[in-house]
Amino acid sequence: MPTGVLINVGTVFFGGLFGGLLGEKLSNRFKTQLMMVFGVCSMGMGIYSMGPMKNMPPVIFALVIGTVIGLVIHLGERIDQGANLMQKPISKLFPSEKLDLSHEEFINTLVTVIVLFCASGMGIYGSIDSGMTGDNTILISKSVLDFFTATIFACNLGFVVSVIAIPQFIIFYALFLLAKFIFPMTTPAMILDFKACGGFLMLATGFRMIHVKMFPVADMIPAMVVVMPFSWLWTTIILPLL
Repeated sequence: MPTGVLINVGTVFFGGLFGGLLGEKLSNRFKTQLMMVFGVCSMGMGIYSMGPMKNMPPVIFALVIGTVIGLVIHLGERIDQGANLMQKPISKLFPSEKLDLSHEEFINTLVTVIVLFCASGMGIYGSIDSGMTGDNTILISKSVLDFFTATIFACNLGFVVSVIAIPQFIIFYALFLLAKFIFPMTTPAMILDFKACGGFLMLATGFRMIHVKMFPVADMIPAMVVVMPFSWLWTTIILPLL
């Protein structure tokens, strides 16, 4: 059962409903301070995931090569374009006329929220990790953050934030199912290195959330694809030669 995926999607849905009802009652200062705490939590989960790393060289190599791949194929831009396409039917259901935002501000913020919930490194890593190992820790921890994040964004955007739970479920459940086919081909060392790579992405996400440095997290996602093959090559071919 994709327990972690269902919990995460549910928190976004109910967080969006709660924020839509709450409206503008939260001050901007309150929202900003809370988002900084979310960022620190993301960084802490990233460091926790990096701790059991088995082989540092292939993880670092995967991060560099994966980011290069993402930048070359403009993955971040493509994700933004996909979010824009997703935004059109959603914004028609919940127009922005009744909100204190211009149409352009509404669209830009909505695209940001779609990317945050549907294409974050933490969500992708958590869904794959849940599918491979059955460990829902990352997704459940992310759910706590997502509930309050969805609430805060819904205060500005309205109930539209709840609808984002639909594409989020489709994406995360597909990753969850895919991971079940990958797991039999992995080793314990590959799993630990995969988790560590995801930890780096969560750390970078935390820095973005507190606006310290806007790491290209979306472009770093290919690192999650190449880290396990690199880990296998390192342990089976390179290490015996050293």
